[in-house]
Amino acid sequence: MKELIQKLETVEDCRKFVEVFTQLANLARQRALELQAESHGASDTVEKELYQAIYAYEEILFKKNGKKTRASRTWQMVKKHGIIETAARAVNRAIEPQGYQYLVEMGLGNNTFEAVIVKYPNAFSKDVVAHATNRLAGLRDLHP
Repeated sequence: MKELIQKLETVEDCRKFVEVFTQLANLARQRALELQAESHGASDTVEKELYQAIYAYEEILFKKNGKKTRASRTWQMVKKHGIIETAARAVNRAIEPQGYQYLVEMGLGNNTFEAVIVKYPNAFSKDVVAHATNRLAGLRDLHP
């Protein structure tokens, strides 16, 4: 890898290299979320993407804590209420704007419960969709 870096001849080459590898890293993160979500045997795309949102949240916890941290309370809710109901309940709790910013920086901005709810409104009540839409708009205003 070091030899590859040494072959870069201009500042622009270096910037392009960083951009390409950042995009590849983001795609690899997204693929990791997909693989983790598949282990739950989700019955449809909505459930699969909601599981991905939990794993994305765990990525935030890792970044925040500097070590692997499970979203224990969220997983308890999933076990008790199921993934759809957990997501519906979660949009009513406080969300840390910094966490959303981390997701955006990692190329995972669409991996939130709110984003999945807005993407698949027929799977949720109108109130839940409205709340998710408002929260997502607020987050995007903070981190365009």
